[in-house]
Formats: sequence, C-alpha cells, structure tokens
Amino acid sequence: MVLLYLAAGINHFIHPQYYIQIMPPWIGWHKELVFITGLLEIIIALLLVFIPTRRIAAYGLIVFLIAVFPANVQMMLNYWKENNSLLWLSIIRLPLQILLIWWAYTFTKPMVKQSLQND
Repeated sequence: MVLLYLAAGINHFIHPQYYIQIMPPWIGWHKELVFITGLLEIIIALLLVFIPTRRIAAYGLIVFLIAVFPANVQMMLNYWKENNSLLWLSIIRLPLQILLIWWAYTFTKPMVKQSLQND
C-alpha cells in the first residue's frame, strides 16, 4: 500500500496534466489541487510506514479516497464522451475505490502482538 500511494503521489508531479483533465469542472483550482493531492498521497504513504502513525494515516486515506472519487467519476464521463477504448477500465475503477477504502480500513485495526512463548 505504501508503494502504491507513494508512486501515485509522485506521479501527480510528473504528469499533472493527466490529473488536471479528470478534475470535475465544478471544482476550482485544478492545478493546485493536483499538487496538493499528490503531496497528501506521499505524506499518507510515509505515515503508513510507521506503526504509531499508521492508524491516523489509514483514516486519512479513507477520507482522501472519498474526496477524490468525483475525479474518478469525471474520468469515466470523459472517456464516455470521447468514446475512449479505456472506458471499461474507468468503470471498473469506481467499485475498486470501495476495495481500496476497505484495504485502508484494515490498517486502522491495532496490530496483534505475537507471543514469543510456547503455549
């Protein structure tokens, strides 16, 4: 999960135009929000690494995934209008967001300590 969100966050800075294109028109500050969301993904990924910050990072990731869902919908709408051959992929991405939220939620659970003693 760390590598996924770290790579995605970095990609916001390498290919910002891709993300700007999927921003819903009713949201302002497209370029700024692309960089902000990229930075948030990087920060969340790094916070997932450390056990003391893992739970708060996971909750932050859940909020983040909900917040960027309109961009996923906009991507699907754009692909639909363009008759893009990747429309099917953008449709699959919508329910995949639920799986990603569930995955993040699994990181909110306290870690169970393993006993070193033989039972």
